[in-house]
Amino acid sequence: MKELAFSFFLIISVMQLGFAQRELIHAKPATLGFDEDFINQKVDSIMEMGIDSLAFPGAQLLVAKNDTVIFHKAYGYHTYGNKQPVALNDLYDLASVTKIAGSLPALMKLVDEGKLDLDKPFSTYWKPWRNRKDKKELTLREILAHQAGLVPYIVFLEKVVRKNGKIKPRFVHNTSNKRFQGQVYDGLYINNRFERKMNRIINRSKVSDEKKYLYSGLTFLIFPSLIEQLTQTDYQSYLEENFYQRLGCHTLGYLPEGKNYVNAIVPTEVDSLFRKTLVTGWVHDENAALKGGVSGNAGLFGTADDLAKLMLFYQNYGSVDGQQLILAETVKEFTEVQFRENENRRGLGFDKPYFNNAELPLEEAYPSPLASPDSFGHSGFTGTFVWADPEKKLTFIFLSNRVYPSRDHQNLYSLNIRTALQDVFYRAEDN
Repeated sequence: MKELAFSFFLIISVMQLGFAQRELIHAKPATLGFDEDFINQKVDSIMEMGIDSLAFPGAQLLVAKNDTVIFHKAYGYHTYGNKQPVALNDLYDLASVTKIAGSLPALMKLVDEGKLDLDKPFSTYWKPWRNRKDKKELTLREILAHQAGLVPYIVFLEKVVRKNGKIKPRFVHNTSNKRFQGQVYDGLYINNRFERKMNRIINRSKVSDEKKYLYSGLTFLIFPSLIEQLTQTDYQSYLEENFYQRLGCHTLGYLPEGKNYVNAIVPTEVDSLFRKTLVTGWVHDENAALKGGVSGNAGLFGTADDLAKLMLFYQNYGSVDGQQLILAETVKEFTEVQFRENENRRGLGFDKPYFNNAELPLEEAYPSPLASPDSFGHSGFTGTFVWADPEKKLTFIFLSNRVYPSRDHQNLYSLNIRTALQDVFYRAEDN
């Protein structure tokens, strides 16, 4: 019996080790029925065009069919100086992809556990809204579907930087102490009380009387505090223990500078307003930076592999290695269109295709016109994009730093590069 018990323990231990260290399966596109020559020719051409048109200095693309990676290739360099080539294991600032990779899985799990109700007023859980006439009845469903009428964005940097460009010392110091612990960048620390100031401004922000689709990331700034309140666990620890470790996402997380990764970190923008340098290893989004780099709206860094594991998890409706981390019904509800009658295409936190996407020409579609209506994903301001298609079993990860050297670079959007790349794989399979 002792030998049997030990054998059982050994099997469980090996299973747990394998579960934590799970890696992606790779295969050539042709083995899964794709036209490999067509893919290589088209993707290379689009990526070269993107670099030549200054849409980005470098980028990488990962595509999976079923649970198998069929394409992962890097192009270009970290900057236009052409010194450091893009590598497949580079870490990227994920920007708004953080919304579906950070806060959202935690919110789904809390819905699963009955600790959150999508159709109860958000003020049930977030007390400051109980006394706000325009907010006390807003539901979490309306908020996550961008249907609540909340202000799209508040520039909190205006509270920290004077009109002459000087930083207000009562909010930001060059050294840390008991009152200035959150790190904004190398040698910049935020006053501990500034987060409360941000929350007060969010709580007092206006709400539109007209309930229609209006993208707003405001509540994602307060979701980490809500998650900590409901779980009695540190936000980062909760994500790591419940999702990232179990999915084998080895680098997905906040504040990569302090983690001694061997991975290179791709720089973002030359910040002329606040940090006065090329931002590398610290979150690009100023609002997330003012929260010490840990927020629900931005702040996550990760590799293409990590994002593929996460999106495959969603594509498989909350299942990984035979374990259901989130109920399938919950994932399906979050990835469905919520307010179609109001011409709002959004799911709960997730982006969705245009309603008439299949009828649109490629240059007007979002994402590929061949993506199924069940597909979902999200984009990020820094030039990131992730998408999963449960019907076609295609997962698409595009990472770039299109904001280098400046966010004024808009050709990634005007040339519709990400949609064109995604379309290649749908057509390559049809061929």
